[in-house]
Amino acid sequence: MNFGKLLSYEKDGNLVRFHFEKMDGRIEVITDNILNVFAGFVSDAHRSKAIEGNKAAAAKFSVKEEEGAVSVSTAAVTAKVFDGFLVDFYRADGTVLCRDYRGERTPIVRASEEMKKLLEAEGHAAEEEGDGGFAVCKQMEGDEAFYGLGDKTGFLNKRGYEYVMWNTDDPAPQMDNFKSLYKSIPFFITLRSDAVFGLFFDNPYRTVFDMGKESDAYYHYGAQNGNLDYYLIAGNSMPEVIGGYTYLTGTTPLPQKWTLGYQQCRWSYMSREEVEGVAKKMRECGIPCDAIHLDIDYMDGYRVFTWNPDRFGQAEEMIAGLQKDGFKIVTIMDPGVKRDPGYPVYDTGVEKGYFATTPAGEVYVNAVWPGDAVYPDFGNQEVRDWWGQNQKFLLDKGVRGVWNDMNEPASFRGELPQDVVFTDEDEKADHARMHNLYGHNMAKATYRGLRELDGRRPFVITRACYAGTQKYSTAWTGDNHSIWAHLQMAIPQLCNLGLSGMAFVGTDVGGFGSDCTKELLCRWVEVGCFSPLFRNHSAMGTRYQEPWRFDGETIEIYRKAVELRYHLIPYYYDLFFQGEKTGMPIMRPLVLHYEKDRTARSLNSEFMVGDRLLAAPVVNQGEREKMVYLPAGKWYDYWTGEEMEGGRYILRDAPLDLCPLYVKAGTILPVWQKQRYVNEIDNDSTLFLEVFPGEGQWDHFQDNGEDFTYRDGAYNQYRCSLDADNVLRVECVHNGYEKKYGRVNVRCMGRTAEAVLENGSCRILF
Repeated sequence: MNFGKLLSYEKDGNLVRFHFEKMDGRIEVITDNILNVFAGFVSDAHRSKAIEGNKAAAAKFSVKEEEGAVSVSTAAVTAKVFDGFLVDFYRADGTVLCRDYRGERTPIVRASEEMKKLLEAEGHAAEEEGDGGFAVCKQMEGDEAFYGLGDKTGFLNKRGYEYVMWNTDDPAPQMDNFKSLYKSIPFFITLRSDAVFGLFFDNPYRTVFDMGKESDAYYHYGAQNGNLDYYLIAGNSMPEVIGGYTYLTGTTPLPQKWTLGYQQCRWSYMSREEVEGVAKKMRECGIPCDAIHLDIDYMDGYRVFTWNPDRFGQAEEMIAGLQKDGFKIVTIMDPGVKRDPGYPVYDTGVEKGYFATTPAGEVYVNAVWPGDAVYPDFGNQEVRDWWGQNQKFLLDKGVRGVWNDMNEPASFRGELPQDVVFTDEDEKADHARMHNLYGHNMAKATYRGLRELDGRRPFVITRACYAGTQKYSTAWTGDNHSIWAHLQMAIPQLCNLGLSGMAFVGTDVGGFGSDCTKELLCRWVEVGCFSPLFRNHSAMGTRYQEPWRFDGETIEIYRKAVELRYHLIPYYYDLFFQGEKTGMPIMRPLVLHYEKDRTARSLNSEFMVGDRLLAAPVVNQGEREKMVYLPAGKWYDYWTGEEMEGGRYILRDAPLDLCPLYVKAGTILPVWQKQRYVNEIDNDSTLFLEVFPGEGQWDHFQDNGEDFTYRDGAYNQYRCSLDADNVLRVECVHNGYEKKYGRVNVRCMGRTAEAVLENGSCRILF
């Protein structure tokens, strides 16, 4: 980027426009804490898919020249703009947030000049692929730790690693040297001992993020094409930064309550008899379960929006029968439409020009599961509407959720060429621009179609996504493997997805590829039961990994973990209720709440659920003890009730059937009684609470668990307060839902008590 000297500037509403020798740039004040840096290399408009609507709020800010720079200052942040459109950011108190790097970059030396010549002579690349295009290079101030960037492989703290944002379907066992996976979320949080902030680079092209791998003096991010368009998001804490990012890109909407239950899947359950057999076995084993997923073989010849009656009979009959016993059906949906004249979905798409084309204007054809296939042009609003209306086929049969797969987009005859023609709303675009947005737009189309047709909160799952997809879809981490390394990686992956705005996420419990072992499955379900999306899934050709495929002990251990999840569903639901307002994730790294604790910065094998529970699962083969770090404060062992002081490591026995779990003092947990599926029993008459001594408060929410009326106030909010004398007070502070708790049942350290709610309030003394 070569802007040249700064010639002039002017203030224009929330914008400050800068005129340099060679091109212009601008800074926009979005809020006191959020500033946007923009230069229109290819267009003067953002054209963001992550940010919908105008987020700029009325803000007071000053612009003045000082020390060779132009300063743009809000109440919280100052941006100093220099020649070359170099931009440095400071907090209001003068603390450095981030500064553009002024030195020379020092690419990693991978081979001598002689070795390079030898490699090139043999037809090998002598250097790794560069950034291309342009890059923003920021100075390393000293003790930075980096978090976020979506579901990238490796560890929690991303410092020292390099990643590429290019949605990639690679079923090989992913390790921490993988630079790309299924999702592109170009947002990260920087934490230092004296500051915290976020950077969101809203560019959908192939982008590279070097988090200090190239040099310990700087970190950088860049794109092959598109605009310079990034947001500095300041805050006094990591939660405030997440709040700013999700203010821009949206929060995860409250899901239907049943989606928080356990879900079972396999590629594929091949017949109605097999699906019904899985459901029957779940109930016989006493393992709670709310959903069974159907993979691609439920379709007729892998044609989307069809049903295979030879294998599955009448869909409505099968699904209605399962529903009677509490099971919902979720069906997979791929974007690839079979090229098959006479097939209505294909014919309509061709007739109306709904598929991507070659530069010559012919419908572009690649191959996926149905063979020759064409790709809906989801960047076109008309195509999204059409795709959304097609969901009626599934809804009419009783399907309760749609699982979007293969939407990177995946293809069997090599990646789609960069010049395949798509639409970007009101203009034509190429695959290079739309690739990372494909899964996002497909999720958006599915979500809006389901919402319009059904009225209930849509349950959409996606493999590929971009920033902001959390508004439309849950996600899972894709095709992992039944290996211990992938169980270990699941925790930092899910935590970083949460820090990237994706609150409703999970992994394939037990692993998708390869063969699972008994021990690995037992340890994985002890992680999975705390993951927001809780699904067991395995691949064709691998060992079946339903728990009864092993032995009786496995069934017992599996049941214990799943029952714990159902016990805690009211707590999870409250976290989602809060998260729709705050953007906070459900599964959280410890550093999110203990950012001044240097030990918490890089804890890869334990996590928080909300801010009250700390889970420390065993993720290494053969281990029966766990070294657990407890942050400062008073904690209780969930299983034994033992009280202990934090700020230290402890060694906890961890037999195969136990995941070490700790509860912060003063915690009030809303819980459920044992049930086989969500709302099998009446959960609206008695509020069950588990209380742990100390001072604390919790807001619990009660609504119908299905539709959007809660946004109009149709919910009850119960404020539960615990004081140091073990007096618990419950008060209904918002009364908008017709069903109401009549009693409160409390359990505290082995003691129980019950009280009647009179006018929505009660007081209980232990």
